[in-house]
This record gives sequence, structure tokens and C-alpha cells, in this order.
Amino acid sequence: MIETTTRYSFNPLTGTEVPLPETLDDKIAIDSFLEKHPGKKVVVVQGLGFVGAVMSIVCANALTEDYAVIGVDLANEANYWKIKSINEGSFPIVASDPKIETYYQQSRHKGNLLATYDAYAYSKADVIIVDINLDVAKDSNEMNDLAGYEVDLSPFKKAMQAIGTHCNEEVLILVETTVPPGTCQKVVKPIIEESLSSRGLSTEKYKLGHSYERVMPGPNYVDSIQNFYRVFAGIDDKSAVATEKFLRTIISTEKYPLTRLGNTNATEMAKVLENSFRAMNIAFMVEWTRFAEEAGVNIYEVVKAIRMRPTHKNIMLPGMGVGGYCLTKDPLLASWSKQKLFEGAHLTQSEKGVTINDKMPVYAFEYLRKNIEDLNDKKVLLLGVSYRQDVGDTRYTPVEIFYNCLERAEANIVLHDPHIPYWEEKKLKVAQDHKHLLKEQPDIIVISTGHSDYKSDSFIKELLEMEKTFIYDTIGIYTDIQLEKLLTKHQVKVLGRGDM
Repeated sequence: MIETTTRYSFNPLTGTEVPLPETLDDKIAIDSFLEKHPGKKVVVVQGLGFVGAVMSIVCANALTEDYAVIGVDLANEANYWKIKSINEGSFPIVASDPKIETYYQQSRHKGNLLATYDAYAYSKADVIIVDINLDVAKDSNEMNDLAGYEVDLSPFKKAMQAIGTHCNEEVLILVETTVPPGTCQKVVKPIIEESLSSRGLSTEKYKLGHSYERVMPGPNYVDSIQNFYRVFAGIDDKSAVATEKFLRTIISTEKYPLTRLGNTNATEMAKVLENSFRAMNIAFMVEWTRFAEEAGVNIYEVVKAIRMRPTHKNIMLPGMGVGGYCLTKDPLLASWSKQKLFEGAHLTQSEKGVTINDKMPVYAFEYLRKNIEDLNDKKVLLLGVSYRQDVGDTRYTPVEIFYNCLERAEANIVLHDPHIPYWEEKKLKVAQDHKHLLKEQPDIIVISTGHSDYKSDSFIKELLEMEKTFIYDTIGIYTDIQLEKLLTKHQVKVLGRGDM
């Protein structure tokens, strides 16, 4: 007798395990869904993560077209729970934007959104939107310099092959994933055309465009897709025209005009260039933060004064570090592309910027150690594990490295985040009740994410009701007035403020 072991997908929002399907055949559900929407164009979104899931509900609530939308993801431990959640009435993304729930419920009311794990969905698509991960593997140690990195295109290529194996010959494939410049021309195009040819289909009719997403999780999550400027291009003129026609159905282009670039290499470069600029801007501020602390200067007031000059409004502020899916890797994607796809040299400044940013949480920890040398068995309350304020997203959060440093120092670490009940990367539960945690009187409170909850007047009042403790603000979340109040009761340090 052969024993079979049921595999599960863990839902971090509910803390429950969802059994994986026994078969990857979901054709009946797909056909049944499409039978309810005769005559509608079908949009298939590949990937149901932080971009694809929200993109699917934006398409389901398109401005000028009534689409039937199918979201596709893998039936594995990491992703299957998202498919189940979408189909059963619970959207898998937690954020402060009320439009997310509104759009999701509207799509459920219309019945025009389905999630599946079956690549058969691609065969029904008029438009396929690619919103999958393309990761960078860093060979690094958080306490040392960045040793190297590698870009593995294998999973991305496999995803493109899944599309090519099933799609029709007139489909529009729109890549939104941030990719190394040259990917659409040198990677996607050959895969799709080889797949179509092997099936006896024309390679002259399909369209391939690139329009990178600028999704910003938070209170304007949906608007960062629907009400924001877009750049696009195609591998040829017909592809660019088809891409523009589709984008106009989901984006408010009268207010936010589209920008067409000459080719997909240009749009791919635009995304990694804009993120590399921002990442280097952040890295630039790191050494000035340290200088300010040594010189007894409040770098926040310095930057505020500089920002009065219109040409310098985008100068950055200090922080614990860089997180999220873009700034931590996009400069490396660009440098990898230059070396591997165009046979050039490294983008050394861009790589160095990533190296500096990767070490920011270590510096934030070292600053804490300057104030409290012995952290052994100290109860440290981390307020926030998300990489960004008011968002439930822990991808590449700098809090993870800071947490690791505290763990090595043998501190007693307590976690709180109003948007994250479970920290997937660390396999840790995260508390939601801050009142209970404050009453337990931690030795150290670290403001590690700038959630609105932590800077509210009511929260300040709760901090003032505690016994004296050490509060460490790593991102300058508090105003001068709030700091004055806190200093009447507690010892407070702010990263980048040498005047305290």
C-alpha cells in the first residue's frame, strides 16, 4: 500500500492550512465561468501577488470595457491559498486602500473574476498580463560587504513557456514584470514564437508589449494602477498599438496620458533606471545621516530646509533601510542585463548603492548598541515588520536584518504590526494588540515601520502612560511636539538626530 501525504498551502491571513488540489485540471471551472460571460474579451493575469491580484480587480472594473478576468497562479505551498481566497470571498492583499475591497466586491457582484491554477486559461485569453516575480539571488552576509548576485531567468522562462504552449496566435501579451532590459526582445519573443511554431500557428499575429507597473502598496494602491502615468512600448508597431488600446480601457488616460517609447528595451530600462535613481538617493543619505549624528545636527530639519529649493525636493530622509520588491533588486537587474544581454561592464555605482542600502539595518542596530550596550535578555518591542507604512508587505523588509541582529544579541524580541498577523519569511506570529504589549512594559520600543497607528495622538498618550522606557525611532516618525511630550517621560533617540 502506497501512502500519500497531503500537501498544504498556509494562509498567513487566517493562520489556516489549505490542502493543495490533487490535480492541476481546472478546465470545467474555467469553461463554466466563461459560459456566463459570452462575447466578453478575456483578460488573464499571470501571478496573483501584490501586483497581479490588484491588477486583476482593476481589469475586472475596467473603465471602458467589461472584461471577464481570470487570475492564474501556481498550485504550490506559497501561492495556492491566494487562489482559494479570491474564489471564496476574501481578497489576499491587506492594505489601507478602501478601493481594494470595493473593487473586489464589485467584481464578485458582477461575477467576472475567477482565480485558477490551470494554464488552460491562457488558451481563452485575448490579453495576458504578466505579473510574476523575477528575483535576484544575493550572495551576501548582512554583516559584510555584498559579495555578488545572480539573476536566474529559469522560473520566468518557464512561465513564458506556459503561455506559449497554450495561447492563441492573436493574443496580446503584456509584460508588467520588472525585467532586465532586453528581456522582451531576447527572451520572451523567442520563447513565444518557438512555441507557436511548434503548434503550427502563425508567429505574425501575436502582439507583445511591455508596460512596467508602478504599483505603490498603501492608501493609493488602486490609484497607482488606474490613476497614474504609464510608459509602454511593443516589440513592433502593431504590438505597441494593441498595448496602448488595452491600457486605455483600464487607465484614466485623459488625466494621466500614456508615454510611448521607441522599443521594449527602452521601457524595461526606464523602470530599472527610475528605481536605481531612488535607491542611490537613499544610499547617498546614509553617510550624511552618520555625519549629522557625529556633528550634533538634526538631519531632518536640514533636509526640510533644503527641500524648500524646488530642484532639491526629492532629497531623501534617514531610515532603517530599504525594503520591498523593487529598490532592493532593480539596480542589480540593470547591471546584470548590461553584462549578460548586452555584453558590457558592471553598473558599478548602482551596485554599490544596493550594497549600502542592504547594510542600513545593521547600522540602525549599531546605533542602538551605542545607547544600550547590553541587549542580552532585554525585552525589545518592534513596532512594525512591514517594509512600508500602512501596508501588509514583508518582502525584503529591512526589519528582518534588524531582527536578526537583535536575535544574535540574545534580546527578547516581541513583534507588533497592525497589518501583518503572520511574518511569512520568518515563520513568526505577529501581535495585533499593542495595548497588551505596552502594558507588559518592554525595556526598549523600536519604531521600525512608519504605520499611521504609531504616530497617532492616542498612541502617544498610551506611551506616556507607561513607566519610563527607551524609545528608538528609526525613521523620524514623530514631530517635534510629539518628541517633546515623549521626552518628559521617556528616553528617546531618533536615527539621524545628533542633537538629541
